[in-house]
Amino acid sequence: MSITRYPGKAVGRSESVEHNGIVYTAVIAPDLSTGLRDQTRQALEQLDANLDEAGTDRTRLLSATVYITDMSRKPILNEVWDAWIGPEHWPQRACVEVGLEGDTLVEIVAIAAKQEETREPEDE
Repeated sequence: MSITRYPGKAVGRSESVEHNGIVYTAVIAPDLSTGLRDQTRQALEQLDANLDEAGTDRTRLLSATVYITDMSRKPILNEVWDAWIGPEHWPQRACVEVGLEGDTLVEIVAIAAKQEETREPEDE
């Protein structure tokens, strides 16, 4: 079974990795000078981009682990997440308080199923 790696910007890291129809990705906000609300929004935009590059989208998310530096601010994260994820297709999600590098306030690790490939009917 093949493994597809989507190159990342940091040495030794991939933006996403795909294996056996499953996409694994991790994101942070590109602009860390903003607050939690904006960093969450940016991270989710990056998650959309990573999933799209790998041929899937947020409706195919299976699981997400959200790392946040201050659990007392989780309602802010949830507000942005809930608006982004919509009323359907909710993945299993965990939120964990951790120390993150520098000014990073949120990091999201996600697993998604690939889009099902559709085949054209064969001519008879």
